[in-house]
Amino acid sequence: MKATFIGLGIMGSRMANNLLKQDGITLTVFNRSSEAMAPLKDAGALTADSARDAVADAEVVFTMLSAPEVVEQVAFGDLGFVEAMSDGALWVNCSTVNPSFTRECAQRAQARGLRFLDAPVAGTKMPAETGELTFLLGGESDDVEQVRPLLEHMGQKILHVGESGQGSAFKMLVNALLAQNMLVYSETALLGEKLGFSRDFLMDTLPNLPVTAPFLKGKAGLIKDADYDAQFPLELMLKDLHLLDLTAYEEKQPLFLAGLAKSVYGQANSAGHGRDDFAAVFDYLQKLG
Repeated sequence: MKATFIGLGIMGSRMANNLLKQDGITLTVFNRSSEAMAPLKDAGALTADSARDAVADAEVVFTMLSAPEVVEQVAFGDLGFVEAMSDGALWVNCSTVNPSFTRECAQRAQARGLRFLDAPVAGTKMPAETGELTFLLGGESDDVEQVRPLLEHMGQKILHVGESGQGSAFKMLVNALLAQNMLVYSETALLGEKLGFSRDFLMDTLPNLPVTAPFLKGKAGLIKDADYDAQFPLELMLKDLHLLDLTAYEEKQPLFLAGLAKSVYGQANSAGHGRDDFAAVFDYLQKLG
């Protein structure tokens, strides 16, 4: 199989590296910053000078890009790759974008004679590296089954949640919980310190309570060590909260607490934490106290 992977950031580079481990696949990669392609070239991937060149003759094209605006430019811009894809090829967009934008992408791809899946992932840098992501898929069942062997090299769980747009919709829900749980945990732990408990005690104890979201065990370790190396950059969480807000507006569903979370993450981003892990909202709130 000939496959292409476009977008080699924190997540995409690791996902593409896992694809290279599958027998019988020829993988071409492209990234706008060319230095990101070098390690994958050394590992056996082909590289391309443009997104259009990258998709030539590809049966499956994966994209992992940062925002709807970037997907729009790379896929549909003046040099967009969609026009260069082979008729009947499958575009699998793993980028986190809003559902209405995803449905538009699906319609435009289908009008071009392509197939489309939205396949955002749940998981951060380490699950991407170890091939333990969860894929949230929207689209046709036959397309899901065609790409399943490739997804299984990058993830441990594949959830087909409905038609085009529903993968992106479910990802909105996942990140709404992530962002707000991180914020609630940070506020609670900071109050605990004011009440006389040590940070080590709180970071070792709170994450193991049945009322605490499981992902916070890993975030507690980052906070304990004051190590905010980005697993999931705060600026991208802020972007996702903006998309959540947009989606809630489109669906006429008020999200009062998520709106407050967006404001806090926005302030943390403005304070210089954008490229830190989103757990750095703890550090931002600590400095306010």
